[in-house]
Amino acid sequence: MPSFDTVCEANFVEVKNAVENAAKEIATRFDFKGSSAAVELKDKEITLFGDAEFQLQQVEELLRGKLAKRGVDVRFLDVQKPQKIGGDKVKQIVKVRNGIDSEQAKKIQKLIKDSKLKLQASIQEEKVRVTGAKRDDLQAAMALIRKDVADLPLSFDNFRD
Repeated sequence: MPSFDTVCEANFVEVKNAVENAAKEIATRFDFKGSSAAVELKDKEITLFGDAEFQLQQVEELLRGKLAKRGVDVRFLDVQKPQKIGGDKVKQIVKVRNGIDSEQAKKIQKLIKDSKLKLQASIQEEKVRVTGAKRDDLQAAMALIRKDVADLPLSFDNFRD
């Protein structure tokens, strides 16, 4: 029975490379000289450091540019509020989304059920598996999911015939 998995996973190799490139540029840029501006990656979380919120915005823009150049969708980023860390220094945590949360998975499952296609959708941990009898129905479901769930950077893996 043909099936595919709907997933939301960033390419972490490219994310790591983008963070390293941003850190190199921050170290060499004139407007960041002598400041505490930095960016680092730990366990699917990117931490931005700066002397002020304005500097954090500059670091975030720089990081978004590096991610875009490397082909990583910036919709994977979940930007938190800036936090003070002593003196006038601030930090900001940017989480990299990995997996579909249960609310979005239920939305995708309901979307497929309401589409009147002869398909079944099942939630499996952080992905949604769609199965059906016809390959054309599965491709129609992919198009439907891409159109209606535009706020998540979804991809389709494990297409089996």
